[in-house]
Amino acid sequence: MTVVTTTPIPRFEVAARQTAKSRRDVRSEPWLVRWLIIGFAVTFLTVFVVLPLMLVFSEAFAKGIGYYLQTLSDPEALAAIRLTLLTAAISVGLNLVFGVIAAWAIAKFEFRGKTFLVTLIDLPFSVSPVISGLVFVLLFGAQGFFGPWLASHGIQILFAVPAIVLATTFVTFPFVARELIPLMQEQGAQEEEAAISLGASGWQTFWRVTLPNIKWGLLYGVLLCNARAMGEFGAVSVVSGHIRGETNTMPLLVEILYNEYQMVAAFAIASLLAFLALVTLVVKTILESQIKEGRPPSDD
Repeated sequence: MTVVTTTPIPRFEVAARQTAKSRRDVRSEPWLVRWLIIGFAVTFLTVFVVLPLMLVFSEAFAKGIGYYLQTLSDPEALAAIRLTLLTAAISVGLNLVFGVIAAWAIAKFEFRGKTFLVTLIDLPFSVSPVISGLVFVLLFGAQGFFGPWLASHGIQILFAVPAIVLATTFVTFPFVARELIPLMQEQGAQEEEAAISLGASGWQTFWRVTLPNIKWGLLYGVLLCNARAMGEFGAVSVVSGHIRGETNTMPLLVEILYNEYQMVAAFAIASLLAFLALVTLVVKTILESQIKEGRPPSDD
């Protein structure tokens, strides 16, 4: 009588085989189901993304490239472009500093009120931009909390560039921090502790250890922050005062031109914003690939 012995299969190998089988099951859906899902996704993207973009650019060049360039070189358009870029530069710079400090504090330290700080960082995601703009009106308006003091000292915040910068900074400050917090938590603090134990100072540890590890995530957060800053409408519309040539950003100028039935001019400014959005998507894709390459391989 022959006894057949079998070697027991380790649990991790059984789990791996089950996972591979489940993946094959998912990928082996009937071709009709797969094509229906793909077709729905492509149709949805075409209707809600591709066609509107094509319409924006076609309307922008409806009167020829000469009129398009003339619209962009108009003094009012140039003032809106300069103000948009200035606002984005200041708000992104402020959020860059805040995001790194907040992410470092949350990811590297344990302290009382940590959860509350994370909640505050997420606050602009849950508050309408119009409401945030109204908050600045209540603070810096003529009848606001600081209004009388500002008026007595000849300082104008509301309906001027400072209010636009403040409102834009408020609605964009979660982007850098929320991108860096999970990245720094995943990396842990072992490398920083090793650097400090070898005699490195705090600044040396940050510049030579922490910053190189988070550089792609940091650039990704800055990119999203900049895109939102240039396209912000609601909060800026409340605090700007719509002073032509002074406090109108590009989104506000698009609304004004459209309401005045200058359709081609409005689409010309909108096409510039759309072009910046497309550039942002390309850079975003590149940064996402760099972030994935920089992460350690998973156990799968």
